[in-house]
Amino acid sequence: MSGNRRKALLVSTAVACGALLMTACQDTDAAAGAGAAQGSASAPAAAGAAAPSGSPAAGASKGSGTAGKGTQGGTGTGTGADSGNGEKKPVGQVCGANDISWSTKSETQAGGYILITAKAKAGITCVLPAALPTVAFGSDGTQAGPAEQAAGKQITLTGNTAAYAGVNPKTTKANGGKEFNSIIVAVGDNDPNPESLPVGTITVDKPVVTNWHTSAKDAVPAV
Repeated sequence: MSGNRRKALLVSTAVACGALLMTACQDTDAAAGAGAAQGSASAPAAAGAAAPSGSPAAGASKGSGTAGKGTQGGTGTGTGADSGNGEKKPVGQVCGANDISWSTKSETQAGGYILITAKAKAGITCVLPAALPTVAFGSDGTQAGPAEQAAGKQITLTGNTAAYAGVNPKTTKANGGKEFNSIIVAVGDNDPNPESLPVGTITVDKPVVTNWHTSAKDAVPAV
């Protein structure tokens, strides 16, 4: 090989090696740059994940979660009717027959009738509704009808407060009727605990009963 051809070959080889070295350096620099960029992008996420529980960021996250729950004010125990000044008045329960202490008495006025007296048992406050007392006789379904045209008023029984109703067991003039020695009383037809009260021997034929009254003299059934 001549000297000129050997020199040209060496020059071309040196140029090729220089180009290869430059390409390798560029690839190395690009890889290093990508690695640095990736590391800087993941750094905030890692920092956030590693944030201590007492850090401001963690506290803000917890606070926003609990604030959404909230709690309602008040105890939730107030019931009853509004008295108009922001307070509640207790509303008494409707009386049942087993809430009441019953008594009966035979009266001679108006041709004879039975006076029923109702008082609340000790510790009980309840309301007799503005409805006719349920008074029945025996097991055959004989029941007293209304002795008054107007509806009564509801009465709250508590302490010594009493309510009175008058029963006329026989409103017919003719002889005859059924004989009983007790009556069955209840607060309405759906009262689950009716009471049987002794009254002596009575003759029953088309009986009637008054509304509840707070005065015994107002509970005299009309003839």
